[in-house]
Amino acid sequence: MRHLVGLRELGAPELRRLLDRAKELRSQVKRDGPLDILRGKNIGLVFLEPSTRTRFSFEMAARKLGADVLSMSAEGSSTSKGETLWDTAKTLRAHGADAFVLRHKYVGSPHQLATRVDVPVVNAGDGINEHPRRRCWMR
Repeated sequence: MRHLVGLRELGAPELRRLLDRAKELRSQVKRDGPLDILRGKNIGLVFLEPSTRTRFSFEMAARKLGADVLSMSAEGSSTSKGETLWDTAKTLRAHGADAFVLRHKYVGSPHQLATRVDVPVVNAGDGINEHPRRRCWMR
């Protein structure tokens, strides 16, 4: 699977595999400490809607899997001056983002970004559509 922009797109077997893999990784991290599965990868966290728990959960998960994190929020970024999501993505991609985790207030934003970038996009919440309401699996 290249993008994860909505759970409705997953069938029961895919969802079960994803949850089983998450459980397996959580156990490994608890037993062995941080892993190197994503060593050398940069995860772009693009949080253009206020979020603390979700952002920290994704950041901790990325780090515990060995990734480096490029993190940005709307406050203090060029999006407050009118930069588009696409402009932001191009900038982060130019700085080495190998995947994006996107939180945006507009429904469908992660799907739109996924059609324009050459790296995986994970939806961290888009308005009232998809929203992670559970605690992070990597605790």
